[in-house]
Amino acid sequence: MEPAWDQDCITQSTADVDYMTSLGLQSNISTAAADKLFYYQRGISSLSGAVPILVLLHGYPQTWRHVIQRLPSDIPIFVPDLPGYGRSAPLSVPNNKHNAGQAILQTLRSIIPHKGIHPIILAGHDRSARICHRLSVDNQEPTGLPIKGTILLDIIPTIEQWSRMTNPGSIIRSFHWSLLANVEVATSMIKSQGGDVFTKMLFSRWAGRNPAGDATLQENDAVNVYANSFKYESVIRAACEDYRAGAQEDIQRQEQDQKDGRKLDVDTLLLYSAAYLGSSCDVKQVWEAWMGSGKLEGQAFEEGVGHFIAEEAPAAATLAIVSFYRSHY
Repeated sequence: MEPAWDQDCITQSTADVDYMTSLGLQSNISTAAADKLFYYQRGISSLSGAVPILVLLHGYPQTWRHVIQRLPSDIPIFVPDLPGYGRSAPLSVPNNKHNAGQAILQTLRSIIPHKGIHPIILAGHDRSARICHRLSVDNQEPTGLPIKGTILLDIIPTIEQWSRMTNPGSIIRSFHWSLLANVEVATSMIKSQGGDVFTKMLFSRWAGRNPAGDATLQENDAVNVYANSFKYESVIRAACEDYRAGAQEDIQRQEQDQKDGRKLDVDTLLLYSAAYLGSSCDVKQVWEAWMGSGKLEGQAFEEGVGHFIAEEAPAAATLAIVSFYRSHY
């Protein structure tokens, strides 16, 4: 049975699409209802050789707007809404990181003009970084899109995050993890408050304390773009299902990975806020236990930069992303 999906979310407001396409991107807004996954792309129709596609993931492509402006034009990019988020349809199967990741790769595979193997490099922030982690561990699966490297913004492995919720302070800071995992309760409560109001409240908690970073985060009406997307019940429910999976099958897979020695065999770059995630743990040290043959690099963002690294410190984030990309092709 297909989950409910209010397709008004696709065309209710398109100012953000106009802005993103002004950056040289193409969108599939005219076919998003049929495609199920909304995305932007650049350079994929003219791919040549083994140039990796840079796959930029978050709940919403607007997250990457400042990075995209700074990326060299020769880097092909694919920037989708996650399944169930923004303009993308919710999955008809459980919204765990494996299923969401496979849906994204299937759509990408469908728009690559040739049918051969083509390398990709993943970059993901927050929930999408968890998809990147899952896909990178599963990299041996035959997708035709081998992962050459993965860039994870401001996360530690999901099971590690849960394990650190052991005192009142950490539980209060991460209250949304357990709230959203209770899908029916959370969906009803957030609808009653207003998904846009709930979203803006979270942004106020997670943003940094750097005035310049806050200004770039607010540019292009981005917070309202995110908040307005969350007015739709189908989007609220999909986000809650994402967190439910993060409390159930996602961590069960991670537990089994560690038991079986299935680790990250692709090079991995960690970008994280020193004041946000970095204040609670040694981020790189945590990830070392999850690495296989891949090389691990880490970069902490200082000067009050918060959780939204790609928006609060886009120049430095882009520099790190491009350097990593160039070193893997």
